[in-house]
Amino acid sequence: MEFPYKIVLASNSPRRRELLAGLGIDFTVRVIGGIDESWPKELKGEDIPLYISREKSAPYKSQIAPDELVITADTIVYVDGKVLGKPADKADAVRMLRLISGRWHEVITGVTLMTADRERSFAVTTKVKFCNLTEEEILRYVESGLPMDKAGAYGIQEWIGFVGVEAIEGSYFNVVGLPVQRLYRELLLFCSQ
Repeated sequence: MEFPYKIVLASNSPRRRELLAGLGIDFTVRVIGGIDESWPKELKGEDIPLYISREKSAPYKSQIAPDELVITADTIVYVDGKVLGKPADKADAVRMLRLISGRWHEVITGVTLMTADRERSFAVTTKVKFCNLTEEEILRYVESGLPMDKAGAYGIQEWIGFVGVEAIEGSYFNVVGLPVQRLYRELLLFCSQ
């Protein structure tokens, strides 16, 4: 599919790059560092990653060329009305994995599409259920170092996902980091208007 814009992915995430490449779309990566990823504390659920994805897009507004479309995204893990972000340290990763062990949680990604004159945001929610993880499984995964750069301290595409994810309702790719099916449809709609 040829889009009328040059697609720019504003993300350092190797998973998002891989997922966007899987759509067969040509794109470049451009990242502006130092963007504040905090949110107003009154926000709940999908409003949080939607807000952050919009905040991530704002610095690009003054730099975007008329023929470019910038994609920004933010993914959170949401359980008990609280956000599990990237763990601060190994102890925090252990705490998060204990919290989601044996229960359902939500993975919510907010995405913003922005051109020089238009912007559109959407969110996708996937429900994930982990089996009861043993302390040994949690510690093994945390000691691997893999959970340290991931919301909720896990990657569904990694060992812990293979042994721990019991059920999923919604987009698997959203849990990896980018709801590519919905993104593709949104790009088609955005570019046709």
